[in-house]
Amino acid sequence: MIFEVAADAYGRYMGRFSEPLAGRFADLLQLRQGQHALDVGCGPGALTTVLAEHLGAGAVAAVDLSESFVAAVRTRLPQVDVRRAGAEHLPFDDAEFDVAAAQLVVHFMTDAVAGLTEMARVTRPGGLVAACVWDYGGSRGPLSPFWRAAHDLDPDVPDESDRAGTRVGQLAEMFTAARLRDIRSSELAVTVTYPTFEDWWEPLTLGVGATSTYMAGLDDVRRTALRALCAAQLPPPPFEITGVAWSAVGVAG
Repeated sequence: MIFEVAADAYGRYMGRFSEPLAGRFADLLQLRQGQHALDVGCGPGALTTVLAEHLGAGAVAAVDLSESFVAAVRTRLPQVDVRRAGAEHLPFDDAEFDVAAAQLVVHFMTDAVAGLTEMARVTRPGGLVAACVWDYGGSRGPLSPFWRAAHDLDPDVPDESDRAGTRVGQLAEMFTAARLRDIRSSELAVTVTYPTFEDWWEPLTLGVGATSTYMAGLDDVRRTALRALCAAQLPPPPFEITGVAWSAVGVAG
């Protein structure tokens, strides 16, 4: 999947979760000065920024299929080597990096195992490959309240729970298939406070992701009904949403 949307729209849609998640995810990567790191599917640069803070921008590279995201990261972090590419065909030499990481990307890859295999290829033997994906299979992602309401309105709606890596144990299985070793799995949680229901709802209307694709197919009556169902799913404001992500880290080579 390619997110050809403005970086600001994606930031409002997911940034309140992806930015703090990046710090927790980076803690798993054993980053040290002198290392080189690759951010695969960098989006607007949440993880890229954290990698640059740890290692220096000149030691970081990033790829994404979205031209708008590539442009945004180049502006935000001009010393980072940012290229337009997908995970399955990384434009780098073998063993070029000490760490290759993919935050909230595996479930959007055309072929997740192929993408992880490519990440392992460009990572030196003994280096780390890591990924994290929201637990949509367990209904613990930040968008899970929306999908529960959508199922109340339309029980057959396709949500994101069948995407690669969104269920317990799937990331580790894919890491094994990509021939990574010494795989460690964990959960990462992020909690965000919303002062009003509208503060939660409005980013869902910006044309980003599967939620907007679903809403685009609704007429005004059903869209209003969906909004009411979402409001009923959530506590009175202000309220908190906790998103839980599965993570896996494996050793290359």
